Amino acid sequence: MILVLVLVALIVLTVLALGHWYVWRRLVRDTTRGPGLARRAGTAVFVAGPLLMIAALVAERSGAPFWLQRTLAWPGFLWMALALYLLLAVAAGEAIRPVLRRTLDRHSVRPLPSRQSRDGGPPARAQPSVGEGGQRPGGGGAAPRGTPTPTPEPHLTRRLVVSRVVGGAAAAAAVGTVGYGTYGVLRGPRVKRITVPLTKLPRAAHGFRIAVVSDIHLGPVLGRSFAQRVVDTVNAAQPDLIAVVGDLVDGSVKDLGPAAAPLAQLSARHGAYFVTGNHEYFSGAEQWVAEVRTLGLDPLENARTELPYFDLAGVNDLQGESEGRGPDFQKALGDRDPARACVLLAHQPAQIHEAVRHGVDLQLSGHTHGGQLWPGNLIAAAANPTVAGLDRYGDTQLYVSRGAGAWGPPTRVGAPSDVTVIELAATRA
Repeated sequence: MILVLVLVALIVLTVLALGHWYVWRRLVRDTTRGPGLARRAGTAVFVAGPLLMIAALVAERSGAPFWLQRTLAWPGFLWMALALYLLLAVAAGEAIRPVLRRTLDRHSVRPLPSRQSRDGGPPARAQPSVGEGGQRPGGGGAAPRGTPTPTPEPHLTRRLVVSRVVGGAAAAAAVGTVGYGTYGVLRGPRVKRITVPLTKLPRAAHGFRIAVVSDIHLGPVLGRSFAQRVVDTVNAAQPDLIAVVGDLVDGSVKDLGPAAAPLAQLSARHGAYFVTGNHEYFSGAEQWVAEVRTLGLDPLENARTELPYFDLAGVNDLQGESEGRGPDFQKALGDRDPARACVLLAHQPAQIHEAVRHGVDLQLSGHTHGGQLWPGNLIAAAANPTVAGLDRYGDTQLYVSRGAGAWGPPTRVGAPSDVTVIELAATRA
């Protein structure tokens, strides 16, 4: 097992190194004339970036001092996102290079003028050669001593022009994409509304609103102010019930207890409920279950509560199996009245198949982030039955939230964060 992990780590590091080398080659080496200041600075960035990224990941997973995690997280995780989009942009630029070269050839691009002419003065003239005895051809005295001989500036080649244009466009596109995606996360999630009809729901519960909050990921990047924005967004929607479906934190209660404190302000007529996500088991799940209880949330650990109009159940995340505290559907659902509608809170969409076997009407999940960073949605689709939105499996409906926060880079591209307000609709006559 250890050998397999080592091999996987070596493969990942090799791919990482090759990807960075390729982007460095296109953006730094191919756009500079030689080993000058610009190339040295660019090389330093492409060495420091991946080192900070790896250090941020290791610091978070190893439980390093929180101040160190926070110091490394911003530059390290932002580089993770930037490196991805630099790679994609540079790869896309390969298709533009030959087109740009042909365009320059057709328009017969001339070399850039010398520095003197660019500064507004007359172009530098070539100095006539000096003949024997220090005389210039055609007469004239000896060349004055101490007069520097102008050195022609090297011209920009077409290849250098193409590299700079394509590289500059790729860098601008990547920085713009990551900047906008980071702004989208830091401003807080937006409310998404969806209506879900349930056959067993009584008409008295028609219009019942559940605010689904997942994947807040409080940690070294997203802290107390972000938690406050999420709470304000949820409360402004005025839900009847709040469901926090896992991955609340990335860190210990000791480090993140103050960041999670605004959750005590969550307000709904039928209360707020919580189930664990996989990241809780990386962060001390037992302590966090106790902490959220003190904040006024009701943890559903393989448990069920009977609300006036339907059953609300919750199961632990699959990661809990590593601690002997995995999901137990039988305990949560085994003895319930099947004539009543049932809503299940389960962090991972993959838990839907057990929900179907136990007659659940609606499962609410998160975990996927909607892919978070395009084209991550393609990877998420390979590992999850549903990446985002509403889907149906037999008689059970599954809703997957894209989540309120972000893991790793505080950045989302093609998968904006949300708090979903689900309005239940009764279909009974």
